[in-house]
Amino acid sequence: MEKLRYPIGKYSMPTDISNEKLTEWINILEVMPAQLRDMTSEMSDEQLNTPYRPEGWNVRQVVHHLADSHHNSYTRFKWALTEENPVIKPYDENAWTALPDLEGMPVEWSLRHLEVVHYKLVRLLRTLTDEQLSKTFIHPAGDKTYNLKQNVGQYAWHSMHHYMHIANLVKEKGWK
Repeated sequence: MEKLRYPIGKYSMPTDISNEKLTEWINILEVMPAQLRDMTSEMSDEQLNTPYRPEGWNVRQVVHHLADSHHNSYTRFKWALTEENPVIKPYDENAWTALPDLEGMPVEWSLRHLEVVHYKLVRLLRTLTDEQLSKTFIHPAGDKTYNLKQNVGQYAWHSMHHYMHIANLVKEKGWK
């Protein structure tokens, strides 16, 4: 069950982040929306409504979650760049995913949203100086401070984490 839940392992926040690692993460953020679109845009409703693991979200919920989560992340980057060590607003991702507006909603809308958010985020990240990437925000869960370099890594991992949930399901079911 742990491998189904964390197909690429749990995220481990590195203490020292090289420019090469940062570039690798930004590249993941750049290509992931197209990869996700390629994998999901032709899925049937039955496939989209299939959970990636027992008691897990279905494919449709994962796609909508990625769009919501990465939208929030983009906002956190902007806050950290424009305010002094802001306290971010967390959200209940399970509650968001269960809201009725997403039930049966085509994944196309969240794929488009994700493409736009990632385009804007990657464009922003490629313009930032090391000093700007060192800016921080506070996550109230545990009262932890994160810098923007760490947040890039977190969201590159998050992208691949959920992408692999779907990819593993596709492989298991023999879809495509």
